[in-house]
Amino acid sequence: MFKWGYFRDPRLTSDSMDPAEERRDTKRHQENCNMLGYVADSEYGIPRRCPCGGRIIDEVCGKEEYDTHPGKRFFSCINYEADGFHYRQPWVIGVQEEIERLRKRVEEADEVIKLVPNLNKQIESVEAQVKRLSLLLDHLTGDVYNLTVQMANLEKVTG
Repeated sequence: MFKWGYFRDPRLTSDSMDPAEERRDTKRHQENCNMLGYVADSEYGIPRRCPCGGRIIDEVCGKEEYDTHPGKRFFSCINYEADGFHYRQPWVIGVQEEIERLRKRVEEADEVIKLVPNLNKQIESVEAQVKRLSLLLDHLTGDVYNLTVQMANLEKVTG
């Protein structure tokens, strides 16, 4: 089982830490882990904003000694640091994921478009049924009125 206490300073023991300080320490560690989760969960497609609130820039790396792909592009947070809290996603991956997401939306829209003719037929059928039921209701309302009149006449005769 994961416990937040593992991140604390090993020199501090639970006996020497103030309970209020321990809660603050636990809360800081929880916020730290939550932020890492937010970054990991949101790294899909072309990022709009970094979880830190920073603006995303289109970064192009220059030639470095160890870099075999000079000019490689990234979507990066303007406040980027290699601490896991900021975006730095390769441009190709972001664009590929965005294209896959858009392709899926187009396929879903295409499925809906294919259903439209059937839905139109169903709507027409329901409208026809509503019209028939309205006529039937009008007929039944007339019958009820006639029965009410006949009932009143019978009450006069018997009453």
